[in-house]
Amino acid sequence: MSQKPDETVVQDEERPKVRFITIDSEDAGQRIDNFLLRTLKGVPKSHLYRLMRKGEIRVNKKRIKPVYKLVLDDVLRIAPIRVSEKTNTVSTGLNIVANLEKQILFEDERLIVINKPSGMAVHGGSGLSFGLIEALRALRPDARMLELVHRLDRDTSGCLIVAKKRSALRHLHEQLRNKTVQKFYHALVKGHWPTKLTRVTEGLRKNDLKSGERVVIVDNVNGKESETRFRVLERYRGATLVRAFPVTGRTHQIRVHCQVTGHSIAMDAKYGHEDFDVDMKGKGLKRLFLHAASIEFTHPLTEERLKIEAPLEPSLEKLLTKLVRE
Repeated sequence: MSQKPDETVVQDEERPKVRFITIDSEDAGQRIDNFLLRTLKGVPKSHLYRLMRKGEIRVNKKRIKPVYKLVLDDVLRIAPIRVSEKTNTVSTGLNIVANLEKQILFEDERLIVINKPSGMAVHGGSGLSFGLIEALRALRPDARMLELVHRLDRDTSGCLIVAKKRSALRHLHEQLRNKTVQKFYHALVKGHWPTKLTRVTEGLRKNDLKSGERVVIVDNVNGKESETRFRVLERYRGATLVRAFPVTGRTHQIRVHCQVTGHSIAMDAKYGHEDFDVDMKGKGLKRLFLHAASIEFTHPLTEERLKIEAPLEPSLEKLLTKLVRE
């Protein structure tokens, strides 16, 4: 008799059970609805509110409202909840997920720094079943929390920080606001980048096209103030490898600041130069040559200043060997 593999086993072995959670110092002080949304991933907000109204979720054996703020040593009792199977779409058997383990550059009890692959979105959505954060959660099923500290464009590779504790997320967000996190990118750009061009400050504004595509354009009147600092790393015939340091963190900032100077980044589908891209493609480049090469920040627990570096993927290294140095 035919049967879908493991279908009945899943139903028997993974029958939901009552859960008890004791609130520690990391989670104290936040609203219970926000805590539950993060802890019970995949459960709709409306369903959680209904469970609280019915008393299926209690704190210290008492009914609570969604606005209740958790206190240290509170004990949550959560009635059995069956999460939709659709939320468990990430398989650790997929090569792209399994390979992420090899891309972890640093990990401790507070955070993970990973060398994000090009072509992988940081999170699911817009037709994507999962992104890097969902894949990491599949690799670390026992982690109470994994949240993105910042983002990288889908086609950009390199250093990305993921917080494993709420206090670490707050601490790192404060560093980002205070501009004490330093992110350095490597980009291969068209032509001869002038040595004296060390700073680009064009204002940037998001613009939605009729097709629904979102692009960023230069707008020094209504755009947001933006600054990127550049330094030449290596010169090649027809191209330059530059280091970019974004002082501000606008969407597509480095890519547009390169484009506006006449030195578009290689294989940039939105802001690239067609002839340059054809040339680079002919030499084997299949992706955007923009890489978050290093990130420097203060560790949220030890207060030690850390600098994490991500090596270029082999395909980018190989391309550079094919270019003629000047």
